[in-house]
Amino acid sequence: MVQTKNPRQLKVGVGQIGAATFDLHANLGKHIEIIREARDQGVELLLFPELSLTGYMIGPAVIDLAMPRNDPFLLQLATHAEGMTAIVGFVEEAPAAQFHNSAVALRDGAVIFVHRKLNLATYGNLEEGKYFAEGRYIDVFQHHPPWTAGILICADLWNPGLVHLAALHGCTMLLAPVASSLEAVLGDFSNPKGWELTLSFYAMMYSMPVIMANHCGLVNGLNFYGQSRIVDPHGNTLAVAGNEECLISADLDYEIVRRTRFQLPTVRDSNLDLIHREIERMANRIGIRWSVLEKR
Repeated sequence: MVQTKNPRQLKVGVGQIGAATFDLHANLGKHIEIIREARDQGVELLLFPELSLTGYMIGPAVIDLAMPRNDPFLLQLATHAEGMTAIVGFVEEAPAAQFHNSAVALRDGAVIFVHRKLNLATYGNLEEGKYFAEGRYIDVFQHHPPWTAGILICADLWNPGLVHLAALHGCTMLLAPVASSLEAVLGDFSNPKGWELTLSFYAMMYSMPVIMANHCGLVNGLNFYGQSRIVDPHGNTLAVAGNEECLISADLDYEIVRRTRFQLPTVRDSNLDLIHREIERMANRIGIRWSVLEKR
């Protein structure tokens, strides 16, 4: 377990980088540099953006950049995460030659948790569904008691049901590695405003801090605008980055989490039995409709 002076207080950080597309070794150097800087500042949990080791716009190169979760490359980076938890993005090669957009939590030379992206963004300028296999489950991991972290990658958070499930799994802080550009969705949609509103809403609704890490820089005509941020359990922004590479950090206090969850008991009152029953009822209704249509 990570040793802290007060386990209820946690210093978290975000390493906002402009990842070099396709260049694992250049990105490894950036990660190591920020990990060292974060350690000097007393950061205990450090989040990097989605696909931070490969760059986001990698297209068919997914197969060339993929590695298993126990790859020596990842374990090399894990050795630098001594005394802290570092979450980095990579292309995971899973059994049966399936390739996932994944985030891995590293600590003290080991892999302690992996999340595979569930909602593959395939709209606007985004083509993840062409190259990645989707994840199949949501889980959480313990940084140290009482801090339990859930990871949802970018478009995962645009499915409110996934955030709800993470909270019900016991998540007391939500980690959101993203790759958000100004041009991602197209039309009149504002990604910066959308993310600011979404993160504040989830933090307030579930009384849990939210840490978001984004890329920065111009890549293949897309402007990754940064604005990584750390949000408290009331939905207030504690720290926000600009549009350049940087490290931001903030102090979290579990006492605030427990008090806000007592005042606004969203998790307590979630009523899983009702949700489960209604999903089954909906599935049955859809099944009946399809059977009628097939008979026609």
